[in-house]
Amino acid sequence: MGYYDYFPPSRPVQVSGGIKAQSQRGAFANRWWAKRWIAVLESFDIGARLGRGRSYARQGQVLDIQIAPGEVKAKVQGSRSTPYKVSIQLKPLSAANWRKLTAAMAAEARFSAKLLAGEMPTDIEELFEEQNLSLFPKKHGDLETDCSCPDWSNPCKHIAAVYYLLGEAFDRDPFLMFKLRGMEREALLAQLGEVAGNDDGWPPAEPEPLPEDPLAFWTMSPLPETVTGPLIAPTPSAALLQRLGPFPFWRGETSLLETLEPVYGAMGKGALAALGETLTEHRKA
Repeated sequence: MGYYDYFPPSRPVQVSGGIKAQSQRGAFANRWWAKRWIAVLESFDIGARLGRGRSYARQGQVLDIQIAPGEVKAKVQGSRSTPYKVSIQLKPLSAANWRKLTAAMAAEARFSAKLLAGEMPTDIEELFEEQNLSLFPKKHGDLETDCSCPDWSNPCKHIAAVYYLLGEAFDRDPFLMFKLRGMEREALLAQLGEVAGNDDGWPPAEPEPLPEDPLAFWTMSPLPETVTGPLIAPTPSAALLQRLGPFPFWRGETSLLETLEPVYGAMGKGALAALGETLTEHRKA
C-alpha cells in the first residue's frame, strides 16, 4: 500500500470554545435547501474522511467560520498545535445576473414573503434555471476548496467539518446561501423593493408619527374589565426562540434554547405580575 493510498488517522488537539454542531446525532440539516448543500458534500465520495468531518463538527474542532460573498474561510484545530486554514470558494453571480433574478422574484410576491419568513421557496432552483444559472453547486468542480493540513485528499476531514456546520447555518438562514453566491441579504431585499415599487405594500409604508404631546403618548385610555382576558403565561415558553431554530455557529456546551428558556420563563412570570398590578392600578384610577 503506497503513501497516497492511505493517510493514517490522527487524534485532534482538544479545544474549548469551538463551534460545536447542535445536531449531535442524526442529520445535520432539516430543511430542503440545507439538505441539498449536505448532499453535494456527500456526493464527493471521500470515504472515512466524511465521518471524521462529522466528528470534528460535533466535537467543536472548528474555531472560526467567516462567510463572505463567494468564499468561506475557517480555522479548524487538527492534530497539530496550529489550527489549519480552510477555504471554500463558490463563484459569485454577476450583478447583471442578480438583477435578472431579483426582477423574476419580484414578479411574484410569494418569493419575498417566503424569504422574509426564513424559508427558501421550493421552486427557487427553477427560477435560477430559467435564467441559465444555478444557486447550489452541482458538482465538485463548482467548489474550490483548500486546507493547510498535510492530507493529500481534497476535501479533507477539516473541510468536511466546515461543510457540515455551514449546512446547519443554511438551515436557519437561507440568505446565507445567497450571500455565498454574491448577494447580501440587505442588498437583495433592497433590489426586490426597487423592482416592486410601492405595489402590494412593498416596501412597507412609513409608520405613523408619534403624537407631539408626550402626555398623550404615555397616558392610557380607560380599559374594560375583559380587555385582556385571563392573564396566563404563554405555552410553550420561548416560542419565538424555538421558531428561530438553532443559533448559527454556537460555541456553548448547551444549546442557546436550553440556556435562555429559563430566562424567558422568569421574564414571562415577571411581566404577568407587572401587567396585573398595572391593570389594577389603572382601573382604580
